[in-house]
Amino acid sequence: MSGERAALSLPEEIVLLTLDEAGKPIGRLGLAADFALAGAVLMELSLAGRIDTDLARLHLVNDEPLGDPVLDAGLRLVASQRDSRGAIMALAREESGLRGTVLDRLVARGLLRRQEGRMLLVFPTRRFLKPEDRAEPREVQARLLRLIQGDELPEPREALLLGLARASALLVPLFSAPLLVARQERILFLSRLEALNRSVSELVHDLYSAQLRSA
Repeated sequence: MSGERAALSLPEEIVLLTLDEAGKPIGRLGLAADFALAGAVLMELSLAGRIDTDLARLHLVNDEPLGDPVLDAGLRLVASQRDSRGAIMALAREESGLRGTVLDRLVARGLLRRQEGRMLLVFPTRRFLKPEDRAEPREVQARLLRLIQGDELPEPREALLLGLARASALLVPLFSAPLLVARQERILFLSRLEALNRSVSELVHDLYSAQLRSA
């Protein structure tokens, strides 16, 4: 419909969530953004009926492309994987390519602004800034805040987004420590509401933690 703005996918929301106001990724060693995006792609493929997954297995249900370059690239990557662990690691290894595609699309939609520069006048840099005249980029974090502070049950996608943010330790740089401590039980409860959270998000957390220990 004319004038309507297309809804954001989970990978798009995760990418927006992992960018700070200076246009840089948040999270320790960049791993948070890697694994959060990998989990978001896997979740979106599951919601689209292309795969069936739990903590261990991964089953390809339908290999028909979705017409989304990020999800179709993700589908090709996970099609050869035998389990969810391998799928998330494959997606995380390809995160830079997937992330670049998501960033390009968000720029094309006017939800991010690409800024080129140089560090020490030599090394090229690139940031992705959230425009002041578009509410959507900041609304993703605002929705999570309302979800954490509130008492109502969320829509499934919001619960999945929260579960991924918690699994990849993104909540700590996004929200204050007193809030997270005070709402710890609610965050844990919401993160376990959806079966997809109890599988993909928990696996993302395990893999992310393992990578941090080995870094």
